[in-house]
Amino acid sequence: MASSDLEQLCSHINEKIGNIKKTLSLRNCGQEPTLKTVLNKIGDEIIVINELLNKLELEIQYQEQTNNSLKELCESLEEDYKDVEHLKENIPSHLPQVTVTQSCVKGSDLDPEEPIKVEEPEPVKKPPKEQRSIKEMPFITCDEFNGVPSYMKSRLTYDQINDVIKEINKAVISKYKILHQPKKSMNSVTRNLYHRFIDEETKDTKGRYFIVEADIKEFTTLKADKKFHVLLNILRHCRRLSEVRGGGLTRYVIT
Repeated sequence: MASSDLEQLCSHINEKIGNIKKTLSLRNCGQEPTLKTVLNKIGDEIIVINELLNKLELEIQYQEQTNNSLKELCESLEEDYKDVEHLKENIPSHLPQVTVTQSCVKGSDLDPEEPIKVEEPEPVKKPPKEQRSIKEMPFITCDEFNGVPSYMKSRLTYDQINDVIKEINKAVISKYKILHQPKKSMNSVTRNLYHRFIDEETKDTKGRYFIVEADIKEFTTLKADKKFHVLLNILRHCRRLSEVRGGGLTRYVIT
């Protein structure tokens, strides 16, 4: 055995002997009445500290989970904010019309001590003939536009389609205002249009609102070209109109 190995072995043995002596010394101290009380208090304090460390570890784990949840929430809010900004910058110029049928009164606005006055509804007057409502074509929504096949839309935009709907509605309103107009008030031009409208009626269009290409030319700035017919295909796809053919004429019926 080399001298260095022997020295290491002796050092190791001496270290073990020293540890044994310290252990015996501590055990002897624990037997002394004056020191035993102190050691018991130290042991109690160690137990308390150990419990506090366990609670601290649980708190750290909870805070880490909370931190991860907050990060996920922050990322979700950032995505929502981007969506809101995108919607804000791309508000459609045409939105579906909302008809308000009733007005609501909040209970907080009423005085509980004041008696509620109930007004009797006025008798409904029959509207004059020229004030009859005319059915209009609703605008296309964003979801509907996105659902139109790409080959059908080509390069047409959402606004272009709704601009055409606006023009078609203009033609429908102009036509049916004439049809609802008393004949006595018509001039010769209006009377000729009236008779054309009547002649274009069929049993399939009775009670329905429709126009023909002549109405488009008469009442709008649209041109009945290839692009216009592509737009009509989209409107048929979105169930805004249907076609009734007959007598060499195509009638575009508002659905």
